[in-house]
Amino acid sequence: MIEREKSRLSRLFSPLRRLTGLALALAISACAPQHQAVAPAAVPVAQAESHAPRRIFVAAANPIAVETGLAVMRRGGSAVDAAIAMQAVLGLVEPQSSSVAGGAFLTYYDAATRKVSVYDGREVAPAGATPALFLDEQGDPLPFTTALLSGRATGVPGVLRMLKLAHDEHGELAWSDLFGDAQRIAREGFTISPRLANFIHGSFPQTGERDFLAYFTGPDGKLLNAGDRLRNPAYADFIARLAAQGPDALYTGPTAERIVARTHDGALASSMTLEDLASYRPIKRDALCRNWRVYLVCVPPPPSSGVALLQLLGMLEHTDIASRGPNDPQAWFLFAEASRLMYADRDRYVGDTAFVKVPIAGLLDPDYIARRAAMIGDHAGPPPQPGTPPGAQLAGVDRTLEPTGTSHFIVRDADGNVVSMTTTVESIFGTGRMVDGFFLNNQLTDFSFAPVDGDGRPVANAVAAGKRPRSTMTPLIMLDSQGRFAGALGSAGGTSILAYVGKSMIGAVDWDLSMQDALALPNLIARGAVFYGEVTKFSPALQDGLAARGIVLRPGQGEDSGLQGVIVRDGRFDGGYDPRREGRAITEELP
Repeated sequence: MIEREKSRLSRLFSPLRRLTGLALALAISACAPQHQAVAPAAVPVAQAESHAPRRIFVAAANPIAVETGLAVMRRGGSAVDAAIAMQAVLGLVEPQSSSVAGGAFLTYYDAATRKVSVYDGREVAPAGATPALFLDEQGDPLPFTTALLSGRATGVPGVLRMLKLAHDEHGELAWSDLFGDAQRIAREGFTISPRLANFIHGSFPQTGERDFLAYFTGPDGKLLNAGDRLRNPAYADFIARLAAQGPDALYTGPTAERIVARTHDGALASSMTLEDLASYRPIKRDALCRNWRVYLVCVPPPPSSGVALLQLLGMLEHTDIASRGPNDPQAWFLFAEASRLMYADRDRYVGDTAFVKVPIAGLLDPDYIARRAAMIGDHAGPPPQPGTPPGAQLAGVDRTLEPTGTSHFIVRDADGNVVSMTTTVESIFGTGRMVDGFFLNNQLTDFSFAPVDGDGRPVANAVAAGKRPRSTMTPLIMLDSQGRFAGALGSAGGTSILAYVGKSMIGAVDWDLSMQDALALPNLIARGAVFYGEVTKFSPALQDGLAARGIVLRPGQGEDSGLQGVIVRDGRFDGGYDPRREGRAITEELP
């Protein structure tokens, strides 16, 4: 314990000798496409030399996808090659969370240039979408479940074209060589895991939909169970065409026609057209980076909510949370109150910067962050109001709901290039509608249903044609003072992603926990007037301490977290995976 404490204090309080290098890194990050990226761990959690040659890593929420990524890199594939193969497999074995008809943010670290790029594969609203997309005839917001299952909920998918863009720039193997595992597993079948079985038998709106029931019902007329074998020949056929034709297999031709037809089926039909699909384009963006502790933390910019995570970490730097620990109720109180302030700002201001002005610099202004942190008192009071950061335009109150059908994975190839990618179908099984063996996303329900608030002010995250809905997906990268890769984190979990990742950052850095232990810390989500958490994982003493400070935890809901993370400690990787899912994190040395 003494040595461990020395190590923690050394990292936290000895940055002065590296200040010049850090300032240089900050200057570079402000002027260029940002630096580095990610890497995972092992089973059991492994420690690996950060710059060891020929060492590969894969961490994901499903072991079949992990093995797929490793197999690609054993054949000489890059981190991007592995990510493409894994996405195809995840859409098969984790359909409640992933789909080739979904969206994603991919953060890429180029080992040769030490730069980070963000590939935005977020879905977009069709050209025919209007601000009234989710309003009824009286102009009131539709019930969420009604919208969720409708054709209108599906956004133009982004993940495949985004992956192709990344492959064009960073792929090593031919695109056509990346889909053998997905095609074979779909045709031969795979064993349904306990986690997937829980969702098949869950009480979600999608589980009553005809496509869902047709897919998951066995020959005996009953829903499949854990241990049953699930085959998907339609998906195998689609994957074969995807391998041969590239993303056009989805964006044009018969699959595109079936997507349009399926979204037009029934009441509340979509306006999506074949032209909407054919014209989708991903965006390559610069990462958004800020200093925290002795690190430079880089996240995707809006429409991702990474700016909010940076704000959360900045506010917590103004508290004494680092000198406390996971068994101290004051530490969790500080985290909860900072989270509420962060969510208040994020919900008000973050949206697609092609359509609204997001005050990114103002939200991260040091003086503004200090003023927000000073609002943290001794007792949790009413929900905090959003602040007015420098450069902010008055925006309406946002009521967006964000479901949790998402997955995160991390890949490092033998050359040191890294992918950190969060991918989503939005709600559990998307809309419950299927085309060619995969589920359609319900991503447009990530927009605010009401385009203006009660005072008539426009909402930043309102629906508009061609607009990307706000996302909480935040695959982050940490750099050291020399601009080298120092760690990475990401999670599933809808709007709670920011809290999941923030908690893990505090645990791994401030409290010096192993990454595995940091990811396993109980989750606490504080947003508005409600405090959700994994109540049974907080000790009675912690719950009593929080209650004395005005925080009474309620049980959470949805998929909970799906964290993968790694931090470099003294030149070695310390990584982990979320024990709440069925993931693995594996390191392997190539010959």
